[in-house]
Amino acid sequence: MPDKQRLEEQIISQAAENTLANRLDEVEQIDVDVRTDLLKVAQGQVEEVSLTGKGLVLQKDIRVQEIKVKTDSIAVNPLSAIFGQIELNEPVNAIARIVMTEVDINHALSSDLVQRQAQIWQFDVDGEFISFHLQQIQVFLPGSGKMEFIGNVLLEEKGQSRPLSFTARVSPPTNSQPLMLESFNCTQGEGVSVPLITALMRKLKELLQSSYFAWEDMLLRIKDVEVQKDNLILLVEAHVKQIPSTENLPLSK
Repeated sequence: MPDKQRLEEQIISQAAENTLANRLDEVEQIDVDVRTDLLKVAQGQVEEVSLTGKGLVLQKDIRVQEIKVKTDSIAVNPLSAIFGQIELNEPVNAIARIVMTEVDINHALSSDLVQRQAQIWQFDVDGEFISFHLQQIQVFLPGSGKMEFIGNVLLEEKGQSRPLSFTARVSPPTNSQPLMLESFNCTQGEGVSVPLITALMRKLKELLQSSYFAWEDMLLRIKDVEVQKDNLILLVEAHVKQIPSTENLPLSK
């Protein structure tokens, strides 16, 4: 990749930066690097798009400390590309490295956006269905590749509901080891059975091993997780069918 951008690359990159900055609630820094030339743009082709950003805030409550995104070659609408509006003519593959701090994660978990997405999990425990509704959770990143949780849930079993508070310590899955539950302690309530804990871990494993998560016109897959002290680093693969326009993008101002 050449170190110096062509004039057309500089113009398109700057226009794309301005467009993205206007779609975010807050941004400390954002840089877009588009690699192409006028002939390729006229043919609707872009060799590569790279994006780096710091302090990006969307939906008012979701903050990303750092993000780096890189795409493969993409086919775009030539006219829109000139003005920094990347409209895809074909789906594109991208890979992103996302860093979130412990504070950012907990702020996001308490947001209305995440709370609305909360779902009731149902488990078959020894032939009996038990519902598990997560009401509140906090995440702590003490280092050494560990994650700690403090949470409140509502358990529904045998036609009755009961509250349960817990603390848990886990080692997230990596390329060399599976998800590991190191400890689980009930701090309020009657406790839970070993079969229920087993069913819960099985559910978490299924979610983490899911091929893709759908969001808007994108399919996302978490490829790797790295836990550092106070920081969570995600390596995410994305298959992007279309980049939403400013009018219908959920994080637009």
